[in-house]
Amino acid sequence: MKHRDCLIIDDEQRFANMLAKRLSLRGCECEVSYKGLDALNLIARKRFALVLLDLHLPDIYGVEVLARIKEISPKTPVVIITGHGSEEDRKICIQQGAHAFMNKPVGIEDLIGIWTQVREMSA
Repeated sequence: MKHRDCLIIDDEQRFANMLAKRLSLRGCECEVSYKGLDALNLIARKRFALVLLDLHLPDIYGVEVLARIKEISPKTPVVIITGHGSEEDRKICIQQGAHAFMNKPVGIEDLIGIWTQVREMSA
């Protein structure tokens, strides 16, 4: 199974691509998906050290994507990154196994810290 550092799932293409570029400049190899169902197909074929997931996707709600990721790859850490998340969303995501819940805009150093922590846990 092919391994990547990070999968970014976000329908805001400009944001997702910029985030992937900024993370890659710091050594984190990223793949981007703009739809939840496409991302689930990727996760079924590849292993990712970390998934960054938006809640509001055009084809499927992010909480459902989170639940399916946890079925396919239970140990993969998923960080929710959203611009429209509520406290209720945060509670649900954490209960369903999200590693963290962050509101946009997110600091790149915070994400690098999570990526580094995840890499150390899996080493």
